[in-house]
Amino acid sequence: MPDMRVRVAMFLDLGSTYRSIVPAVTMTAESAWQAGPQRGEGMESWLDFSPGQTVRFSVDGIKVKALESADWQLVSAAVKKLQGGTDRPIAVVSEQAGGTVYEVYTGPYASADEASAAVTRVAQALAGQLGNQQPSIHGSFYYSAGVFGSKAEAQAYSQTLKLPGIEVKVAVVGANQYAVWVGGAVSEAALAALKAQIVQLQPQLNLSAIDAEAPALIAYRDVTGDMNSPIAVEHYAVSGTNTKLLVRDSEDSVIQVMERSGRKYRGNFEISSVNGQLALVNDVPLEQYLYSVVAAEVPSSWPQESLKAQAVAARSYALYHAAGNKFKVAGLVDTTLSQVYNGVDKEVDSIIQAVDSTAGEVIKANDRIVEAIFSSNSGGMTADSTEVWSNPNSTFSSMISNEDKAAQAGLKSWYHVLLPTGKAGYVREDNVKLTEGTTAAGLPKMTVTANATNVRPIPMIQADVSPVAQMNPGDQAVVLGLVDESSSYSWIRGPYSSEELLKSLKGKTATDAPSPILNLEITQRGPSGRATQIKANGQILDVRYPDLFRSAFGGLPSTLFDIAATGRYTVQSASGATSSGTAASGTPVLSSTGVSNWNGGSLVVMGADGAARVIDQSNRFLFVGRGNGHGLGLSQWGAKGMADAGYDYEAILQHYYQNVIIVKE
Repeated sequence: MPDMRVRVAMFLDLGSTYRSIVPAVTMTAESAWQAGPQRGEGMESWLDFSPGQTVRFSVDGIKVKALESADWQLVSAAVKKLQGGTDRPIAVVSEQAGGTVYEVYTGPYASADEASAAVTRVAQALAGQLGNQQPSIHGSFYYSAGVFGSKAEAQAYSQTLKLPGIEVKVAVVGANQYAVWVGGAVSEAALAALKAQIVQLQPQLNLSAIDAEAPALIAYRDVTGDMNSPIAVEHYAVSGTNTKLLVRDSEDSVIQVMERSGRKYRGNFEISSVNGQLALVNDVPLEQYLYSVVAAEVPSSWPQESLKAQAVAARSYALYHAAGNKFKVAGLVDTTLSQVYNGVDKEVDSIIQAVDSTAGEVIKANDRIVEAIFSSNSGGMTADSTEVWSNPNSTFSSMISNEDKAAQAGLKSWYHVLLPTGKAGYVREDNVKLTEGTTAAGLPKMTVTANATNVRPIPMIQADVSPVAQMNPGDQAVVLGLVDESSSYSWIRGPYSSEELLKSLKGKTATDAPSPILNLEITQRGPSGRATQIKANGQILDVRYPDLFRSAFGGLPSTLFDIAATGRYTVQSASGATSSGTAASGTPVLSSTGVSNWNGGSLVVMGADGAARVIDQSNRFLFVGRGNGHGLGLSQWGAKGMADAGYDYEAILQHYYQNVIIVKE
């Protein structure tokens, strides 16, 4: 295991399974670095780059030539327009007989049909820049017009060829071997039809067929990086069926990937074409991969025993998936779909210590490494596998996790308040001042201590959600209650209208949800209390598996929740019988002055326990829950709480994963 490596995909197009795409990746390294095609288990070095040199890589395929011009300002404007759309541009520069020429390409596209649709979009987007030009489709089928011993010779020869409308490229075809390619057809048949045109224009050319499986790198000078100034960098497009281009540097250096937020990574990279799109895979030693994963998953300031628990869980998860190719060219991706992996930027001593001190240790059950999944916070009770996957698994059964409450430490409480306008919301306790007097029902009153204090729809600050209202000192509101700030342990989301829920549910259920949604209720729960069946207007919302309720309702933190309808209430009589009602004008209300009819606005309902609820006519739905994530396996906050209480990492792991042993491989 000391030499174990893992493969982590960063860019890849697998459709609904995983989709993260870019037209090209921009790389640089701190030391001298090389690139070349994979040969067996090794690499044939074709290209050498200097420390700090910036190089771009892409994959050849079907693309659209959007524009060609000697006018840089025209090209720059075109690229900027395309960057705001779905067709991703690359601008390149070349020296031709008439001088400097810039070309703009979009793509690659999975098929000629997709490229044809892109031609229409590009033509519309660049209507002001194209003039008499029309975007055209080009492919990856070429003839070779000669092979040279240097790039300069090949480029000089390519500039002598006058083939308007036909692609002329320089391609690296071996170490110190450079070919001039002509064609750019979308199929072999189209290339054969193009041959007569090429021969008519350049009868002296000795055209030879190109082996479609042979690796090659089409060379460009890329100017996409800065649209204010055409600064060219080397760019190589990978060509050849199943070609894998390897990029590596010296072992003690790192490679930076600009399209991954400029992060730096250990190990080597592999570039290939999958479904017509660029696939970028980082091949990295397992333990170095864990330095980054553990640092991304939990705070480095947490107790060492909780960091060790995270390291062993993350190692087990990685090895469980490294044995296969869940993502076709890799066992892992660098997002939460696997484990968050951000390269070397967050590596710190405490994390490295936790990984190194548990080196090689994994979680096993029945002599097999466990898929040691984990979540942020289980909300006081871990999930049973049936509540997430619909099938039992003896490693993942519901367990008490009281230590999850560690996530609440240091957080403020929030007052739930009712404004004179009838609107209700939340104000953080440090902005509130209780005032004298109470309502007829005995509810306290409050004001705020600062101008323009926001009244939030839920008890947390959401930068992208507008406040319900604002209060100033002296403004009065009624206090309905005091609640915890929404966190990974306990939370409130909503309230959501029927329209908002229907939009979120679209495509998430086998049968369309009824419209409008008048009633939403949890009709089945699993062993931990998580929702496993929910009905809307009495109709089952048939998601594929229970954990999908999180995304089905707009991204709820977990499925351990209750649903409160803001327009419904339940009354229990002295005999114990209950009846439910819906807020509507004319509802009879019993008060200290007798019975009267409620005719709109917000109605406060007091429970026998003194708790107050606001009932309104909008009939929206509020989700009140605990936990963050699927809840299976290790609870990260729970591990932190257990470590604070003195438990070691093995005890933590054996609490959250049942019937397992910790072994060193």
